[in-house]
Amino acid sequence: MSDNLVTQESTTTPQGGETAGYGQRFLALLIDWVLCVMLSGFVADFPHTGLWVYPILIAEYAFFVGLGTQTPGMRVAGIRCVSVVNGGPIGVFRAAVRAVLLCLLVPVLLVDSYGRGWHDRVAQSIMLRA
Repeated sequence: MSDNLVTQESTTTPQGGETAGYGQRFLALLIDWVLCVMLSGFVADFPHTGLWVYPILIAEYAFFVGLGTQTPGMRVAGIRCVSVVNGGPIGVFRAAVRAVLLCLLVPVLLVDSYGRGWHDRVAQSIMLRA
């Protein structure tokens, strides 16, 4: 796969799936982030709730993406995260690693021609339209 920057909203993968657009990805992340902020209110009192958002987001991604390819936000946005190897779930460990890198934001900003950031390349995943 090429390391060129993405210039289109979506593209077709060699396997025939259509990659998720940036708008869909942002919507999914926004929904998941809001859910994690709300859940952090059950774990800690304000202002310490912000410290809990990241571990909750990582756990959410590890469970939902690792086992079923979609977080609640991805489901609403109509996208899924699948393995580039077999098109199925990426597994809990790889999903957790992907989520940790996603929290760093830098890997998300550097993408290839299929919209795969470093977090996707490390996890061997790709975001596709559902």
